[in-house]
Amino acid sequence: MSADATAHIRMARPSRDLRAAERFWVSGLGLDVLYRHDADGTPGRSSLLMVGWPGAHWHLELVHDPAAPVEPQPTPEDLLVLYLGEPVPDSLVERLERHGGKRVTAHNPYWDTWGVTVHDPDGYLLVLSTRTWSDSH
Repeated sequence: MSADATAHIRMARPSRDLRAAERFWVSGLGLDVLYRHDADGTPGRSSLLMVGWPGAHWHLELVHDPAAPVEPQPTPEDLLVLYLGEPVPDSLVERLERHGGKRVTAHNPYWDTWGVTVHDPDGYLLVLSTRTWSDSH
């Protein structure tokens, strides 16, 4: 069996605070909680929050190990880009900001031309692009 376009993608990253992350990704962006596991204090057991849209071929897994937390270390090029194919609604950006996000200038000016960049509570970057995937490459 080989990987193909139907393969599911899980993007995993550490989180300082899963509650803050959930506010941003679920209440702010509108993703669903697909799975949650709260660590029970057992060493080596992490709390998990998986968010995404049901039926999508990707989801974001946020991990926090209370016994040995990993500090997120995003770079300016660690982007999660959502291609909206339409102007980014001001109301969406405002909702993301109310739920812990911060609009920022993109490291690469391409993203300021073609969308809006928002820091999530862990410092990772979400780009809401006005383009469609087929327009972008």
